[in-house]
Amino acid sequence: MAGGSVSECKEYLFKVLVIGDKAVGKTSIVKRYVHQLFSENYKSTIGVDFALKVLNWDSKTLVRLQLWDIAGQERFGNMTRVYYKEAVGAFVVYDVTRSSTFEAVSKWKHDLDSKVKLANGNPIPAVLLANKCDQKKDGSHNASHLDSYCKEAGFLGWFETSAKDNINVDEAARFLVEHILQNDKGIQHEESNGDRIKLDEVPMPPAESKSGCC
Repeated sequence: MAGGSVSECKEYLFKVLVIGDKAVGKTSIVKRYVHQLFSENYKSTIGVDFALKVLNWDSKTLVRLQLWDIAGQERFGNMTRVYYKEAVGAFVVYDVTRSSTFEAVSKWKHDLDSKVKLANGNPIPAVLLANKCDQKKDGSHNASHLDSYCKEAGFLGWFETSAKDNINVDEAARFLVEHILQNDKGIQHEESNGDRIKLDEVPMPPAESKSGCC
C-alpha cells in the first residue's frame, strides 16, 4: 500500500535551454512565461540567467522547469557546452522582424546538437519560436517555409510568439514539455530493457554466447 501512495504523484525536474541571437526576446519570453511580466527595457543577458517554472501538469504529475536563458553572444564562446549539459529540451528563438536572426537559427541548432544528447543518444527536443509576431514581419517569415525548415533541421515544430501580447508562449512550452515527458518515459523503458540485456549477455563467455546465438 505504501508503494502505491508514493507513486501517486510523480515529480520531474527538467532543464530547458532558451537560445538564439542577441535581442530576439529570449529574456522577455522567459519573464512572460514564469512571472507573467513584460518590459521593453530588459538589459542584455550576460552569460546565463535562470528561472524556475512549476507546472501542475496533471493530478499525478508535477513538473519543475529550470529555464536557462543563454546570452545571444555565447554561441561564439566556449561555455555553451557547460550551459547545455544535462538539458532535456530547448527553445531556439528568432525575431520575425530581423531575417539575420533566422539565418542564425541553424547555427544555434547545430551547436546544440553537437554538444548535448539525450541518454539514448538522440538530439534533445527543440521548438523554434518566431518571436515578436505582434510586429511587422520581414519577408523571410513564411509558414510553409517554416514547416519544411523544421522537418529538415530536426525541430519538433514552430510557434509564432509574442512575449509582449502573451501569444503562444504557454502553448509552445506545453508542446515542448509533452515531448520531454514522452522522451523521459521512453528512455526509462529503454534503460530498463537495456540493463536486462546487459546482465544476461555481458558475463557470458564467448563459447556460450555463440551457442546462444545458434
